[in-house]
Amino acid sequence: MVPDNSRFSSETITHLQDWSARQRSLRITRPRGYRFTPGQFARVGIQRADGGYLWRALSMCSAAWDDELEFLVVRIADGPFSTELWPLAPGATLLLDSTPQGFLTIDRFADGTDLWLLATGTGLAPFVSILRDPATWQRFERIVAVHCVRESSELAYRDALEPAADHPLFEDRRAGFTYVPVVTQEPGFVGLRDRIPALLASGALEAAAGLSLDPARSRFMICGGPAMVEDTHRQLMRMGYRLSRLRAPAHIALENGW
Repeated sequence: MVPDNSRFSSETITHLQDWSARQRSLRITRPRGYRFTPGQFARVGIQRADGGYLWRALSMCSAAWDDELEFLVVRIADGPFSTELWPLAPGATLLLDSTPQGFLTIDRFADGTDLWLLATGTGLAPFVSILRDPATWQRFERIVAVHCVRESSELAYRDALEPAADHPLFEDRRAGFTYVPVVTQEPGFVGLRDRIPALLASGALEAAAGLSLDPARSRFMICGGPAMVEDTHRQLMRMGYRLSRLRAPAHIALENGW
């Protein structure tokens, strides 16, 4: 029995994709009338064998127009939610909170032409949804997606984000998009290998993206582990950027990825 079924619905897992031993995408059915803004998250629940419930906030990866909902999940060793989730197969049931939440959305910015999406791990999830939204491409001239992980196997959605002129995700706007993978703990990886705050401070991120930072043009969305979010926010403030608030739009929007 679903608790307070006016607030939650029972949905079915339709597809699972493992990106690595620790990362998985899952798709579930979408209730009729369920609407969200790209960048928002949902509370997803599992009923345990003892009748209790476990809940976790997961950002949508799916486009706002998709018939299903898609999420990117990290497996936490001995984590109660991960322990219950990982054995599930397509056909299993999850609970979905009927109200999406969160403010990591492009309407946090009143102006700017360059959008920088800075993510670690599963913090990429809301940005996949944002990139699947045509409004994002109409709103910004240049978009840079930076995904920082420990090992290259954790670069979820890499095939969709790396340059491919014929990929339908970006249609005719590919020239305005740059994907920058960052891998910090894999000795053989060729590319950027430092943390995002350090890459901002050194100018290495600008060089890799081929795009200079400018308070008049640059807008930043940050999502990932709490330490990364805080350190990146502080670094951008040192560089002259300010947190965007609902009543005072500025340069930065952020959200912890867990």
